[in-house]
Amino acid sequence: MHDARVREADEQALIRRYRGARRDRELAVLEGFHALKHALRFGAEVREAVAVDRDGLEELAAELAPDLAGSLAERIAPVSAETIAQLAPQAPRSGVIALARRPAIDLDAVLADPRPEPLVLLEDPRTMGNMGACVRVAAAADAAGVLTTGSNDPWHPDALRGAAGLHFALPVARVVPFSPRATERNHGPALDRLAGVGERPLIAIDPAGADLRLAELPPRAILAFGAERHGLSEELLARADARLAIPMRAGVSSLNLATAVAAVLFSRRSS
Repeated sequence: MHDARVREADEQALIRRYRGARRDRELAVLEGFHALKHALRFGAEVREAVAVDRDGLEELAAELAPDLAGSLAERIAPVSAETIAQLAPQAPRSGVIALARRPAIDLDAVLADPRPEPLVLLEDPRTMGNMGACVRVAAAADAAGVLTTGSNDPWHPDALRGAAGLHFALPVARVVPFSPRATERNHGPALDRLAGVGERPLIAIDPAGADLRLAELPPRAILAFGAERHGLSEELLARADARLAIPMRAGVSSLNLATAVAAVLFSRRSS
């Protein structure tokens, strides 16, 4: 009876810890095998992990991530499926969830990076999963980083899930800390910060811009993307050094944000 009470107390503490981590700005919640795989592969400090089937994860690693095969089971504590279901709003099918420390991002160093790769700027993105998909695309295209403005945390667990943990593959940060007193579309402080370091050209991806196919993206550009409904703010458009448009069939009004990011980044890589 005593052992059962101890186990129940430990389980409740685990549940509180993982649920609390979803609101902790110093932690990253990694839901699923691919998120954990990418975090480990790109040097994340994984603090703890739990899973329903450790042997099954090792089999997945042998098939999909041989560089990690043989090293997962020792990192992971076993829990029941019922416990995993209480750690996240939607339990991952692979039955594994982990907590990692968010890396410290030096925004000035990111902006000053001399490499020619572009930075992606998402102005006030609204959908967490879509924001995560942008991070995933940017990592695949070897972008210099993903920066955001607005109220949404780019390291939210839903964004991490959408990115499959690839936040650890490149710098991901909100440009200025969110203030509840600031208006959602007042991004002047963020734009001031971007303009003050690194001397990067600001390129607005905008339907009224020049055809992307006929343009050459300058090195070290900041590529700015707006939300599907609102587009980029007038303030950002006024500050842009150039505007470029993704060519689309007549009658198609917009692209999903992550699709737009992919189209622009991979047009650069293929040119």
